[in-house]
Amino acid sequence: MSKGSQERTDGAPNRSRRQFLAAAATGVAAAGLTTANAQEAAKGAKAAVANPKNLPPNVAGWSSSLGDGVQANPYGKPSKFEKHVVRRDVEWLTASTESSVNFTPLHELDGIITPNGLCFERHHGGTARINPIEHRLMINGLVDKPLLFSMEDLKRFPRYNRVYFLECAANSGMEWRGAQLNGCQYTHGMVHNVMYTGIRLKDVLEEAGVKPNAKWLMLEGADSAGMNRSLPLDKALKDVLLAFKMNGESLREEQGYPLRAVIPGWEGNMWVKWLRRIEVGDQPWHAREETSKYTDLLADGRSRRFTYIMDAKSVITGPAPEARLPGKGRNVLTGIAWSGRGTIKRVDVTLDGGKNWVEARIDGPILDMSVTRFYLDFDWDGREMLVQSRAHDSTGYVQPTKSELRAVRGVNSIYHNNGIQTWLVRSTGEVENVEIS
Repeated sequence: MSKGSQERTDGAPNRSRRQFLAAAATGVAAAGLTTANAQEAAKGAKAAVANPKNLPPNVAGWSSSLGDGVQANPYGKPSKFEKHVVRRDVEWLTASTESSVNFTPLHELDGIITPNGLCFERHHGGTARINPIEHRLMINGLVDKPLLFSMEDLKRFPRYNRVYFLECAANSGMEWRGAQLNGCQYTHGMVHNVMYTGIRLKDVLEEAGVKPNAKWLMLEGADSAGMNRSLPLDKALKDVLLAFKMNGESLREEQGYPLRAVIPGWEGNMWVKWLRRIEVGDQPWHAREETSKYTDLLADGRSRRFTYIMDAKSVITGPAPEARLPGKGRNVLTGIAWSGRGTIKRVDVTLDGGKNWVEARIDGPILDMSVTRFYLDFDWDGREMLVQSRAHDSTGYVQPTKSELRAVRGVNSIYHNNGIQTWLVRSTGEVENVEIS
């Protein structure tokens, strides 16, 4: 068994395993945290201690006086007791925050929908702040008539509502060479799942009239990086949306307000945010983000190109390094599974590192290219456990072990790591990121 690495070569300070576990117990992964983050988490842990004066048979303080009126918070916010439930970054991961990542706190969530304020964010040039009245979408290239749409124009097309997951191709990318980051939020938190509202790209292209020799599109963002990716025309005509709402409200700025592409089941880098232009062509553009980046380096030095689809994947979100088991007896194991090829048909769970598997209970909606929630209700006798989950999708694909994945792909890649994750649950209820051979 190999545990989370303690050797650091990036200039960040080393942290002991005891510090890792202490951070996990307060709801924070140890890698790359600031002192302020740790202090905030500690405050949240203290708030969890009950005041005997508010316990039965006493009358609690909140039951003996009037609460705030309806205009106290014009835009609703979580309870102050949930202030530790936030996205977090890893400071040493990128050169600057303008090209960094905020991770979804998967261990704090349930169901399948990610709240808008907790959806992970990944930028290449910082968040573009755009006045929607001034925003335009251009369609040009191999079309009968180049077009320029305002947001008002786009909202006149028929609208569609779809629930899809968005996963960065680099999700779990730090784990290719072994267990590294001691937190579910950090190993798997570059994924979220929301309901998008928008229009079909197919309808917009039909308005412009695509020429017979067209085969590819180039999607370009209005951020300072001019983020762009090549997209096969057949995918665009199949199910791609141009979205302006998520979970019922307008896109958040960090999620591409006022307009973004939604490419179901495909890597998040292709879901161009702040979408301003779509060029139609007869071949791919080979942009920076599909040549020097977002290609999968194999063990022999070759690269896999255009690996768009996110294969079936799952992770147990509780117990997890930030979500320890509360004690012996009745407990609930929970997690999420998803596949870019279709629906999740089954999730298996093991408590003994793969010696014995049982089928988890799936609850909630089961949708194409959407996160699915699973549970295992069990009694814990306090013995150490090695917990894993294994997803099966509607195409028959089964989530591989990390060893199986490395046998084909090597360890030089960053992207498309969908190997089975292992958590070690100690007899204390504390949890660590480990690997087993």
